[in-house]
Amino acid sequence: MTLNKLSIDKIDLKNKRILMRCDFNVPQDKATSAITNNARIVAALPSVKHCLDAGAKSIVFIKDIIFLSDCVGPDVEKACADPASGTVILLENLRYHIEEEGKGVDETGSKVKADSAKVKEFRESLRKLGDVYVSDAFGTAHRAHSSMVGEGFEVDEMIIGGGMAFTFRKVIDGMKIGGSLYDESGAQIVPKLMEKAKAKGVKIHLPVDFVTGDKFDKDAQVGSANVEEGIPDGWMGLDIGPKSQEEVVQVIKNAKTIVWNGPAGVFEFDSFAAGTKAMMEAVVEATKDGAITIIGGGDTATCCAKWNTEDKVSHVSTGGGASLELLEGKTLPGVAALTDA
Repeated sequence: MTLNKLSIDKIDLKNKRILMRCDFNVPQDKATSAITNNARIVAALPSVKHCLDAGAKSIVFIKDIIFLSDCVGPDVEKACADPASGTVILLENLRYHIEEEGKGVDETGSKVKADSAKVKEFRESLRKLGDVYVSDAFGTAHRAHSSMVGEGFEVDEMIIGGGMAFTFRKVIDGMKIGGSLYDESGAQIVPKLMEKAKAKGVKIHLPVDFVTGDKFDKDAQVGSANVEEGIPDGWMGLDIGPKSQEEVVQVIKNAKTIVWNGPAGVFEFDSFAAGTKAMMEAVVEATKDGAITIIGGGDTATCCAKWNTEDKVSHVSTGGGASLELLEGKTLPGVAALTDA
């Protein structure tokens, strides 16, 4: 395990809600409850000050500090949804909820285990309290508690477009796809992927309509198709249609963090570039609104170059396939061989 993790000085925190996990488990005088050693509280101050100086909208954890009576639930989510700029909010002790540690004792002193559904609900509520998660709790880094490892922090919604969409639509809906791209081996895992997405609460967005061509060529005759009618033989899907564009653009506008790998269509051909261009424009607007936007290299980086948006998103990776393997959690041999910082 490397300790070279992404630090808060490498992230644009302006107007972001920061969910900071601190370790305020401090010793107290048994008679007076007075804190006898505040070192852990003081140790968190540099991180808090950095976030405020960087223009963070709020820190959910000086101005005036707002003390909340709980750490999850509708009232807490409402208080943390849109606070005044520079607000610091201190949540109630997470361990008052059995879902934080996953186990505890009941009123009779008997050991009990947290219900898995309740744990998921607890973690989902925590996730809604911030746009950026900061762990400043080294003292609890050895514990796999809900607020330390989370659930659903990585992906809330996924847009599947481009050539991959036809394999999904054919498997899931039995859609006729004509001469469109189809991954025979990939089709075998589509049901498992959809099942996993459902279990993890990840919403999958697939195209509902398509722009088609009678051949793979910039001068191809242009047609249209939808899921219900399918794509006839002799035609192929080369872009997403207008209804799909509207849907994915809305998803992008609502996102706070966007990782994009792969165009929506054959953007090299003007007749089939509208879907990818619409997504690119939405990503640029989302960046202006404060979203973190990462372009995953390869063809998507080429899209940025085509429409001159390299400096209008947060980051354009040179990775391509390497970016995808990194997201999968795989070890990249060329990186692993380097000396850790």
